[in-house]
Amino acid sequence: MDKKSKKRVEVINQRLQKLRLQLAGAKKQADEPGEVEKLQQEIDQLTEEVVKLRAS
Repeated sequence: MDKKSKKRVEVINQRLQKLRLQLAGAKKQADEPGEVEKLQQEIDQLTEEVVKLRAS
């Protein structure tokens, strides 16, 4: 993995951490319909990107 990929993985991991906290809060307080699904989709997309970056 080159420097750019490593940095991208770090940034994505930080974003994933924030999203997981938001997801936990959204599950406890279901104000907005569809918010949980939207957050889960974004987490899944970012997780896939990390896997692809680490594979290269």
